[in-house]
Amino acid sequence: MADSDILPRLPSQPAKTPWPTQIWPIGDLPPQTDQATLSNLLDHALSNPDALGKTSAFLAVQGGKIVSERYNEGFGPDETYHSWSMAKSMTHALVGIAMADGDLDIHAPANVPEWQRTDDPRAAITIEHLLRMVSGLQFTEDYEDSGISHTIEMLFGSGKDDVAHFAAAMPLEHPIGSFWSYSSGTTNILCRLLADTLGVDQAGFETFLRGRLLNPLGMRSAIPKFDSAGTFIGSSFCFCTARDFARFGLLYLRDGVWDGMRLLPEGWVDHARTPTPNVPADEPMGYGGQWWLDLAGPGSFSANGYDGQYIVIVPEKDLILVRHGMSEARKDNVREWLAEVASCFEPI
Repeated sequence: MADSDILPRLPSQPAKTPWPTQIWPIGDLPPQTDQATLSNLLDHALSNPDALGKTSAFLAVQGGKIVSERYNEGFGPDETYHSWSMAKSMTHALVGIAMADGDLDIHAPANVPEWQRTDDPRAAITIEHLLRMVSGLQFTEDYEDSGISHTIEMLFGSGKDDVAHFAAAMPLEHPIGSFWSYSSGTTNILCRLLADTLGVDQAGFETFLRGRLLNPLGMRSAIPKFDSAGTFIGSSFCFCTARDFARFGLLYLRDGVWDGMRLLPEGWVDHARTPTPNVPADEPMGYGGQWWLDLAGPGSFSANGYDGQYIVIVPEKDLILVRHGMSEARKDNVREWLAEVASCFEPI
């Protein structure tokens, strides 16, 4: 599924560290950590909104234990935070589970009702094209209500009752597979396709989501949102605590294995972190399959959400960083800050 020779090894859970299905184990920062710099960076984030916007929550997991956790005033470990586009990475997990069950072939054309006319070139779009944002479909991913924004129109305007139909109705703008363009619409097409393939309605899809992903990880705070057509809005809408988002990150850091059970098919995490061709050179990060690449240096990968939501995974340091806040106007600063935070940690 991917050339694992070019990807950093994914570390296993330390033998004496319990899995956090019920309770997160708490540990100390390893002695090799640059604790002074880390403390200064966290103090700066929590007290200086002019630089980074508002930081609500931060935690670091290393070696399978929470080693640092900070919250701003009015927030805490029981607070749920908006995923925004971090939900795309959860959708990636669901597609992998269905693929392992034999329900999906990601290299087959996506069975999308809007594309089934015999002369419709969109019928050649595969699930893999959708996962890697190279479908060629027209979609303007913009979060400012100051011009054309298919994202805003899909989530909050004329498309909000049937987000997948809104996105699937878009025409081709580029040859399929030739042009990378980040699109929340393609993720929602995937979510409806997944439900249709499984033959389930909203309740059945939520049962699948909880039974095969959220519950095994102990993500009890998760609140997924659906549109009026019953489609999981997997582009943008799942609320969780920071600790539960860290559990999801740990699943990917551990190569899809949780407490002795393989939840994701072998090689599926490598699929997520294998670079997608055609990402523009001026894009500040690389892109894999519904995950971003290299935010915290080569080999790292991350689930990124609007307004400064992040799950950052650094395999070579056995490290997960989770950050929540309100920082869209300062997102470049937040990404740089997260990279600085990651640099405070050393391999263990």
